[in-house]
Amino acid sequence: MPQATATAGKTLLTPADHALLLIDHQSQMAFATRSIDIASLRNNVALIAKGASGFQVPVLLTTVAERSFSGPLFPELQALFPQATVLDRTTMNAWEDAAVVAEVNRTGRGRIVLAGLWTSVCIVGPALSALDQWFEVYVVTDACGDVSDEAHERAVTRMVQAGARPLTSVQYLLELQRDWARGETYALTTGIAREHAGGYGLGIQYAGAMFGGHEGGH
Repeated sequence: MPQATATAGKTLLTPADHALLLIDHQSQMAFATRSIDIASLRNNVALIAKGASGFQVPVLLTTVAERSFSGPLFPELQALFPQATVLDRTTMNAWEDAAVVAEVNRTGRGRIVLAGLWTSVCIVGPALSALDQWFEVYVVTDACGDVSDEAHERAVTRMVQAGARPLTSVQYLLELQRDWARGETYALTTGIAREHAGGYGLGIQYAGAMFGGHEGGH
């Protein structure tokens, strides 16, 4: 019979074991996205970007054909990472771009968390490519979008069948925090939740008012 121990599962993310790769969150790509409304998409992207930045996770920003087709990054990403080098490329699959994979290797992380536009092209490509090269791949599905629900859902199914692990933006943030006793990132996590986590953020705010600033819950 198995013996339970108070330890985290091996597939749970920690700030020290992965890099976040944000792919093609650009204006023209967003205009054609239909599987999620743009306001929700931008909110969820900001949530995971702020979480990764606050927990000191390496964040890689990529664009595709920024000047000729797809336009600039979402302004919230530009504001959050003003000094970052944005890797512009021509390949639809970012994993086929030498500069992108060089930055992935530079992080030294064996786990890659992906989010971007569109799910069926610019996320499927690097997800399947990274899995082939023995990286562990996670996809923040509500920080991705596609031209239809069908396109997004089939892409997620294809990646999961290949071994990728799906999660949501709030799940990503709370998985990094994991324990409300981690005081050094407590204010960061609850602050992001209040601003970006919808109903859950309202619950965080209410709990803080009721218990003198010590929010909690799950």
